[in-house]
Amino acid sequence: MTATSAPPSSLVATGGPDPERGRLPTLVLAGGCFWCTEAVFERVRGVLELESGYANGHWPQPSYEQVCSGRSGHAEALRLVYDPEQIDLRSLLQIFFATHDPTSLNRQGADVGSQYRSGIYWTQPEQAQVARDLMAELQAADAFGAPIVTELVALQRFDPAEAEHQRFFARHPEHGYCLAVAAPKVRHLRQQFAQWLR
Repeated sequence: MTATSAPPSSLVATGGPDPERGRLPTLVLAGGCFWCTEAVFERVRGVLELESGYANGHWPQPSYEQVCSGRSGHAEALRLVYDPEQIDLRSLLQIFFATHDPTSLNRQGADVGSQYRSGIYWTQPEQAQVARDLMAELQAADAFGAPIVTELVALQRFDPAEAEHQRFFARHPEHGYCLAVAAPKVRHLRQQFAQWLR
C-alpha cells in the first residue's frame, strides 16, 4: 500500500450499527483538519470504524460552514471504534500525538480557529486516565519542546460530518491539501509506526 492508497473499504466501516462493534470502545480525536486525522487512522490495525464529524459543540447538527465559522464551539474530529485486542489505547494515542502538533492552541499549520484544536474526547473514564498519564510522560520528556495544549474532556456530543468529508483522502489523494498536509502525516505513520499498519 502506498502512502496515498486507501485500505480496503471492508476494513473501515461507517454507517449502520454492528452488534459486535457496539461492545468495543469508542474514542473521538481532534487533531486539526479531520481529513488528515482520518487519513492516518484508516491505516491503523485494530481501528474498525471511522467517522469524521464535529465534537463537543453547542449547536445540534452543525454544517461544515457553521463549524468553520468558529462560532459553533465544535472541533473537527474523528470518531473511531477500536479493538483493544488488536491495538491498545496507549498506542493509538502515541500515533495521535505523533501525527499532529499538540502544542498549537486552536490551530494546525495554516488552519487557524478553535475548530482545529487538539482534543481527546473520551467515552470511558479509563481512557481519560491513559491519556492523562501519556500526556504527563510526554510533557516530562519535553517531547515536543513546548507545553501540550491538547484538550482532554468527556465526549458530550458528536455530530457526523457531511458525506463529502468522509474518507476524503482515500477518495481525493491528489487534492492539493491532501498532498501538502495529509500525505506527509501518512508517510510519518508508515515510517514511525509500521508495526501498527494494516
